[in-house]
Amino acid sequence: MFDDALSDERFKKVIEKAIGYYRHSHHDISHVERVYNLALRIAREIGEPVDLDVVRAAVILHDIARSMEDEGVIDDHAAKGAELAREILREAGFEEEKIEKVAYSIASHRFRNGVKPDLIEAQILQDADRLDMIGAIGIARAFARGGWSNTPFYDPAKPPKNNYDGRSETVINHFYEKLLKIKDTLNTEPAKKIAEERHRFMLLFLERFMKEWRGEL
Repeated sequence: MFDDALSDERFKKVIEKAIGYYRHSHHDISHVERVYNLALRIAREIGEPVDLDVVRAAVILHDIARSMEDEGVIDDHAAKGAELAREILREAGFEEEKIEKVAYSIASHRFRNGVKPDLIEAQILQDADRLDMIGAIGIARAFARGGWSNTPFYDPAKPPKNNYDGRSETVINHFYEKLLKIKDTLNTEPAKKIAEERHRFMLLFLERFMKEWRGEL
């Protein structure tokens, strides 16, 4: 887990602090690992200079306040996460310039806030995090969250809303209100390429789901 960062004592401290914050299956440490791998892949393929210290730290810490939001303690995990990240990174000995870039990346990553970051490291975090919302993994996470929140799979009497407000009435609605829109919000070319196949897979899943729901298959 995060093997390439563990040779740096600062990152060891950050990882040790971060792990305890990830408590729910839809935003657990495995989500962070997948986003980490995607972010490093995008950074390699993007074709421009990237501060990998900022990318690594931003990914590891980006959802540390997510459980607090899910449990109703705070309203915005991105803003709170940026605040907590500053504290953790200062304790670990990171430079202030890098800390502020990490905090900005975390504060701007959230889908619902609609922020288009201008910092390349923030774009990479945002894209990698959003890629983990779609495709086969995205489907699994959507239903895991639905189970956690006792949200029904589907209800024909409850059509998707036009404007996503952070809560879907059914898991299937969540695809139409948010997940199918992800690919058109990405910043970087490598992420856009990855998203195409993941998006197609979700469409195939939804088609199959509806046929099985109606008893056609």
